[in-house]
Amino acid sequence: MERYKTNPRDVVPLGQKIAFGSGSLTNQLFPAALGVFMIVLVLSLKMNPILAGLLAALPRLIDAVMDPIMGFISDNTVSRWGRRKPYIFVGAIITGIVFMVMWQLYPENGQTYNFFYFLAMSFFFYVGYTIFAAPLIGLGYEMTPDYGERTRLMAISQFMGQIAWMIAPWFWVIIYNVNIYPSAPEGARNLSVWVGAICLILGIMPALFCKEIDQDRLTGRTDLSAKQFFNNMKILFKSMKQIVSNKSFLRLCGATFLIFNGFQMIAQFAFFIIIFYLFNGNTNAAGQWPAWFGTASALATAFLVIPVITLISAKVGKKNAFIISTIISIVGYSLKWWAFSPGNPWLMFLPLPLISFGIGGLFTLMMSMTADVCDLDELINGMPRKEGTFGAVYWWMVKLGTALALLGSGVVLNMVGFDQNITVQTAETITKLRVADILIPSITGILAILVMWKYDITEKRAHEIRALLVERRGEL
Repeated sequence: MERYKTNPRDVVPLGQKIAFGSGSLTNQLFPAALGVFMIVLVLSLKMNPILAGLLAALPRLIDAVMDPIMGFISDNTVSRWGRRKPYIFVGAIITGIVFMVMWQLYPENGQTYNFFYFLAMSFFFYVGYTIFAAPLIGLGYEMTPDYGERTRLMAISQFMGQIAWMIAPWFWVIIYNVNIYPSAPEGARNLSVWVGAICLILGIMPALFCKEIDQDRLTGRTDLSAKQFFNNMKILFKSMKQIVSNKSFLRLCGATFLIFNGFQMIAQFAFFIIIFYLFNGNTNAAGQWPAWFGTASALATAFLVIPVITLISAKVGKKNAFIISTIISIVGYSLKWWAFSPGNPWLMFLPLPLISFGIGGLFTLMMSMTADVCDLDELINGMPRKEGTFGAVYWWMVKLGTALALLGSGVVLNMVGFDQNITVQTAETITKLRVADILIPSITGILAILVMWKYDITEKRAHEIRALLVERRGEL
């Protein structure tokens, strides 16, 4: 493969990479924390599981609708502070503060009050979250035009994002530790203040320290005034049509949907297998093993997978690196059959480094490749550049996949005969659950490889596209 050396002017300074990574840490800490905190609603605030499910689902409707709109707004914003950073700054503040407020729940207020209070706060939270996250993703796509430097930037971003998944499993341990908090609701109220404050501070870092693309080069942006609302909606729909017509982008979306869906569908199965297979339903004996399993996975992703996949990408290209990482993860999933052994629970950590190549390689490479696709879109459709809209559509698809995966997870649990009302599951149920835990992500991984097989933006092609854009823009 032809090698290209990164121009020094295209290198993102380490300080800016860390600042962008701080935003990514915030972007991942919120959902990671919510996954743990939501358990408090049912177990400790005694909320009906159906109502708790509605609280998780309804606000996401706003999130899904707002994502592409917010991406479009940030693409077309003109301001002295840039087109992304004002939204990142304001969105981080809104989201951090609302996260603190929405968890100030008390059992004595009753289920109805807590439901509507949390529902209202959740709408505000997801509005702020969209204002923050959509421009942040777009910012990452435009921080460097270099093929290789984009992967290095996303590698540091994903490395820092994994910190969220290292610490989030322990929120459960903290909240339910009677030596720290007398009750879980009090633990959630207090810990939410710390999480919200930390996310607020980390979230504004990209707005303060990252450099946006030179706005003097950007043309074709639309007027975002209220009187142009209907015209802008037409432009947005036209942009969306161009985006979904981009075959390279659709391949990235399809592969991500498959890999992430497969991973999310079986994510909670490890928890059940550890408790009901390794420890025969004894939650006290299982203790902190499930938390350590989640933390170990994030550690392997951060310190092994991301550095290795970045090096592989530099040697063989992003598409080939994705295929390699997916194959490695499939091998890891297969080894779970032997590694999960009731006689020696330590063995369950052996395949984790291999399994982690699936998700760890996925987002490091796909974020970088989406930036390459944005260049291709400019070459085909001209200005304005659509990093924000591309990012919003990509992550909307990820969120859709998450919702479908959670639904599919429940369906699979029901199909294998899992009974939440008994302590000891049947041997047949456990066997079926273990088989599903291996087959589902392996099959989706194979399908993702097939989807990406004809992806054609190589390093050589990316440099050709960039040269044509430079010539068109009249840059030196």
